[in-house]
Amino acid sequence: MILIADSGSTKCDWLLIDRQGNKKGEFHTMGLNPYFHNEAIIENAVRTCEGLIDIADTIHHVFFYGAGASSEKLCAIVKRGLEVVFTEAGILVDHDLVAAAYSTYEGEPAISCIIGTGSNSCYFDGESVVEEVPALAYILGDEASGSWFGKMLLRDYFYKKLPEEIRTDFDATFQSSKEEIMRKIYNEPNANVYLAGFTRFIGKHATHPHVQAWVQDGLLTFLKIHVECFPNYRDVKTHFVGSIGFYFSDMLKKVCEQEGVQLGMIIRKPIERLADYHINYLLPQLQKS
Repeated sequence: MILIADSGSTKCDWLLIDRQGNKKGEFHTMGLNPYFHNEAIIENAVRTCEGLIDIADTIHHVFFYGAGASSEKLCAIVKRGLEVVFTEAGILVDHDLVAAAYSTYEGEPAISCIIGTGSNSCYFDGESVVEEVPALAYILGDEASGSWFGKMLLRDYFYKKLPEEIRTDFDATFQSSKEEIMRKIYNEPNANVYLAGFTRFIGKHATHPHVQAWVQDGLLTFLKIHVECFPNYRDVKTHFVGSIGFYFSDMLKKVCEQEGVQLGMIIRKPIERLADYHINYLLPQLQKS
């Protein structure tokens, strides 16, 4: 059996397929990011997923793609955590950008972007995944991501720049003091996930001009930094993976048209199409082995 995982910082989707490409089950755990999680946390997340741990000894190949798995050292953290659970499996760990490229591949070169809890982009020609500019994570980068918009909301709230109706709803919804919010951001782990957690509230007010200005500014900034950095960006499609691109797709379409970006597909969760890529392109190689 073959297990494929697509992990952001917030959650991880797992899909089980057999060697013939038949889909046998789907599982979900917390997001597993080696920037924030060590081997023990990764192992525990899998062991506490009842359906997943029950079939662990039947898995012969694991393909794990995750946020933060951007170097050999970071990939090794994830691999060690998985090896103690999937003892019969060969394990490959790679970046979530690779998953984005695979899941949006249509047989021709394209730019693939992630806009979810974090954000990033790459160019995939069918063989190589290439980054033009680095991802700088939620403090320095992650333009247009959930954590980016969470910071915009909190800044405007504390600087008293929120429209009154949004501010009133914020107080009623969260009932959090400045001290509590600051502690969660600066003193507790996974601040990026905490910040991205405000996305649902922002979406509730998505039609308000104040929020629309945030979204347009964030998406435009993302395009200028992470898409227009590719010399041929006007000549190929640009695909988007992740919840922010999905839920704000109307605004995304507008800014892409404004910037001359050929908008391709917009996918909220890439796991199904990621599995299809493995079935069509990678499984034939495994079947020969």
